[in-house]
Amino acid sequence: MRSRPWLLLLPGLLWLGAFFLLPLAIIAVVAVADRGAPVAWGFGWSAFGRLWDPLVVPVLWRSAWIAAAATLGCLAIGYPLSYFIVRRPKRSRRLWYFLVLIPLAANSLVLLYAWTTILRPAGLLENLAGRLGLLPEAGFGLLWSPPAIIIGLVYWYLPFMVYPVYASMERFDFRLLEAAADLGAGVRTSVVRVLWPQTLPGVVTGCLLVYMQTFCSFVVPDLLGGAKTLMVGNLIQQRFLSLPQDWPLGAALALAVVAALAVVVWISMRVQSRLEG
Repeated sequence: MRSRPWLLLLPGLLWLGAFFLLPLAIIAVVAVADRGAPVAWGFGWSAFGRLWDPLVVPVLWRSAWIAAAATLGCLAIGYPLSYFIVRRPKRSRRLWYFLVLIPLAANSLVLLYAWTTILRPAGLLENLAGRLGLLPEAGFGLLWSPPAIIIGLVYWYLPFMVYPVYASMERFDFRLLEAAADLGAGVRTSVVRVLWPQTLPGVVTGCLLVYMQTFCSFVVPDLLGGAKTLMVGNLIQQRFLSLPQDWPLGAALALAVVAALAVVVWISMRVQSRLEG
């Protein structure tokens, strides 16, 4: 085994080839096939030209800004939450770990259906806002709108922001904040100039994980956004499974998303290496 260390990589390489490279190759073949489903095996690049179709571009743009908004929402909640957890006694941290993991450990469909009850017209949110006098009239449901999708994405993917940030904060020496306070720095200055730069690698990792998953999500937009708020994951699913089927366009969209996210990962890795170096 010592003379052949590559054997240790063989199981992982086989897994990667069988469940990533092979499906990706099949998608690439479908993307260059003639339009139609089942695929007629003539080849061309017309499917990639249709990525600029007026019906496709708005979906890509909507997916990009909704994913960005959800990532910022996860960061706004996850950063102070990570700070709160890391400052707890070690015995109580396990409880907070469990609470953060609830969206991943519980049945996701049940939780999302619960959000439909909260966000629908005349739902819990509208009733609460009405009693507080925050709504001039009824019918203010957020369901089937971009804000509803963002709320659902933040709820579902928040753990992917918390744990990288928490890992960075766990390695941080909090005596530096005490030293900054002794030198006259306020809380805001200490966080911005001392804590934030040291935890930025974790922030970059968390933002990358959340953005990649929210950009391609289709379950949350399907349940909370409805047919009027399609994202790229929903569009790909429709091109393969709904009528009229268009497998080459769906495959081209999938490849374009993979390529775009690969560029994002490469840029993030470069930024993170500079921050850590």
